[in-house]
Amino acid sequence: MSDSEKHMRAVEIREPGGPEVLQPATVEIPSIEADEILVEVAAAGVNRPDCLQRAGLYPLPPDASPLPGLELAGTVVACGSEVQRWNTGDRVVALTHGGSYAQFCKVNQAHALPWPQGLSATAAAGLPETLFTVHHNLIDRGELKRGESVLIHGGSSGIGSSAIQVAKAFGATVLTTAGSAEKCEYCTSLGADVVINYREADFEEAVKQATAGAGVDVVLDMVGGDYVMKNVRLLREDGRYILIAFLNGPKAEINFASFLPRRLKLAGSTLRPQSVAAKAKIAQDVERDLWPLVSAGKIESRVFAEFPLEQAAAAHELMESSAHMGKIVLTVAEGQ
Repeated sequence: MSDSEKHMRAVEIREPGGPEVLQPATVEIPSIEADEILVEVAAAGVNRPDCLQRAGLYPLPPDASPLPGLELAGTVVACGSEVQRWNTGDRVVALTHGGSYAQFCKVNQAHALPWPQGLSATAAAGLPETLFTVHHNLIDRGELKRGESVLIHGGSSGIGSSAIQVAKAFGATVLTTAGSAEKCEYCTSLGADVVINYREADFEEAVKQATAGAGVDVVLDMVGGDYVMKNVRLLREDGRYILIAFLNGPKAEINFASFLPRRLKLAGSTLRPQSVAAKAKIAQDVERDLWPLVSAGKIESRVFAEFPLEQAAAAHELMESSAHMGKIVLTVAEGQ
């Protein structure tokens, strides 16, 4: 094998900092373990943890790729000796342990799912991180059930877009927040029942009004900070508060007096540090519960913008501006 055949295009983080520290590079193609597949990447999703990693604020697990990128769509080009489900030539989407901002990426065999028929590479690449996150937090940990209500913050984000659609597909009433009239319209187009422009109204009062003071069964929060106590006050008895990010900061003053008599639950999670087995279980749940809905068109992958791999810095600038609605995706293979 020639030297050029051992190397690939990728995007590296030169040093912790702003989007400008992302730089195109030529690096070695990763070698795979017995339970891994090597995927030629067609497209890679961009997520906020990528931005945190780039800024030096998201510590990597010791076995993770130093390259950014947590999801992809692509074609299997090599299989480890213990891989049974996949063969070379299979088209897959996958949750990655880093490294999808590259021409090739290794993936645990259990963290890959079939590329849904009819979806473009960019649409397919925008599915894994969001749907794994939403199912694990909204359905598993949040225990959202048909007939219940959920408040989803950041409804126009990639996570929010998927959460609205998943909650509706599971028969819930969806309330969500967004920061502009255009974003509110976007959330309505996804199926949200009540959309609140948090720049124009106090979301706590708006939710109380929309629910006749009853509040909601579940809150999915990626904001934190000063949202925390408002969310707590909005929960019904046996309500579940699920935290997945802290855009307004990780610190808040919480009065737990109402948690005991109202039997409230507070939970949080993030995907990347979880074990191979835990992420494999999430993949199974997603394939069982959500993949049929994707195939039926009931859950869409909404892609707001596409950038070539070498323009990852521009993609991060857009992500951090919060101007997007839906997913931001990098195209890696030519023609995608």
